[in-house]
Amino acid sequence: MKNILTIIFVIALGSTSWSQTFEYKTITVVESIIPNGLGRSRMIATEEARDYKEFTSNRTEEDDERNKSDRGDIRIRNFEETKLLNFFNVGGIRFQNIAANDAVVTSKINELANLGWELTFVNSGVESFSGETDSNGIFITRYIFKRLKTSI
Repeated sequence: MKNILTIIFVIALGSTSWSQTFEYKTITVVESIIPNGLGRSRMIATEEARDYKEFTSNRTEEDDERNKSDRGDIRIRNFEETKLLNFFNVGGIRFQNIAANDAVVTSKINELANLGWELTFVNSGVESFSGETDSNGIFITRYIFKRLKTSI
C-alpha cells in the first residue's frame, strides 16, 4: 500500500509540473536623453493582446509573398502611459529625475509582483545623443514578467 501511495504521489507531482503554462507581460520604459529636457519619457503597459500569427507570413524561395497586414490592425490605442521625467534638463544630467523615475518604475514592478507577476528578464538599449547635429536620444528598457496562467 505504501508503494502504491508513493507511485500516485510521484505521478501527481510530475503531472502538475508538466501542465504548468505561463503568461507573459512586457512593460516598456522610454527615457529621453535629449539635452535641455526637450524629449518625452514614458512607461508603457497594455492589457490588450495581439496574436502575432495574424501579422506573420512564412516566406520561402517558392513563395516570397511579403506580409500585407494593415498597420492599423496591429496598433493598440488603449494602453497605460505613465509620465516619467527626462534625464537631462537645461543644466545637464538631472540625478533627481533619474531617482524619481526609479521610484515610479519600482512602484509598477511592486504592483505587478503583488498581482503574481515575476520579473523574468530585463533588456535595455540606448540611442544616444551625439552632438549638436543629432537631436535623438532615448534609453529604452523592457521588463518581461511571467506568471502561472490560471485555468478557467
